[in-house]
Amino acid sequence: MLELDGSALEGGGQIVRSAVALSAITGIPVKIRNIRAGRERSGLRYQHCAAVRAVASVCNARVEGCDVGGKTLTFKPGKIEKKKISVDIGTAGSIPLVLQAWLPVILECGGEIVAKGGTEVQLSPTIDYFEHVHVKLIRSHGAAVTTEIMQRGYYPRGGGVVRVVVGESCMRPISPGERSAADNGIISCSSNLPGHVADRQASSAASLLSEEGIGELPVHYDRRDGPGTGSSITMWVGYKGACALGRRGLPAEKVGRSAAGALLCELRSGGDVDMFLCDQLLLYLARYGGRYSCSQYTLHARTMIWLLEQFGFPVDVREGHPVEFINESGS
Repeated sequence: MLELDGSALEGGGQIVRSAVALSAITGIPVKIRNIRAGRERSGLRYQHCAAVRAVASVCNARVEGCDVGGKTLTFKPGKIEKKKISVDIGTAGSIPLVLQAWLPVILECGGEIVAKGGTEVQLSPTIDYFEHVHVKLIRSHGAAVTTEIMQRGYYPRGGGVVRVVVGESCMRPISPGERSAADNGIISCSSNLPGHVADRQASSAASLLSEEGIGELPVHYDRRDGPGTGSSITMWVGYKGACALGRRGLPAEKVGRSAAGALLCELRSGGDVDMFLCDQLLLYLARYGGRYSCSQYTLHARTMIWLLEQFGFPVDVREGHPVEFINESGS
């Protein structure tokens, strides 16, 4: 059994989510100790437990310690099977982070998940980033993935519902190319708020991008009532994206400009993908081969490189500007 220190490097939920996914794919049992030991609220949180349950369900794993607050988790995988599952985080915890653990596993045979929780959550990619940046990249490399946002869920109420279906897939080495300009875009969303909130978010974002010489991006809106009140904006150019969330007292214009500013930083910095997609793609790179670049070697990326090595998946990192991540063989 492989034993891991859950406090290593980034020391967060990324280690738990990625370790159980890698365990399922490789068949290597894993024990993770000191889970999130350096965090203010250490141990597993609701969304980490939901991610473990999602992966365990499709690989018939035996699991010990999957409890909120738990600091040691044992995961013994079985055979991956095509299944339809449902996972309820139970809070406004991040649905996209749960899907990040489940998706690379279910690509092995196909399946379906209905996940309930938060679709737009602080310190997490929005569900729109997951759909328009993460999923679109792996789809362009052979993944048969469709997503449906059935209901949006904002903090603190949650209540979001997302359905993801994965069909038979034949993955190719990861090598991001140019995306059509028609595939760039902005999506501005709101729940239980006046329609002008989403308008103002999008208008301020588009204005800043225009000031900096970025051509007009198609704008889409999603205004609908739901269990909670909130707003978000997500934008993407190629395989670089950015997002921001509204909150009480924060003008919608600042929300839009915050996301646009983050996207501009990524576009100016070089590399094929943004710094968040970079570490999300490393498991796929290790599994299927390929190469891509990013402007920086983040702590999250370093954590994934370390974790992949523990499971026998070395990835070559060539530090420079930009940083290159290379796996010429695939698993």
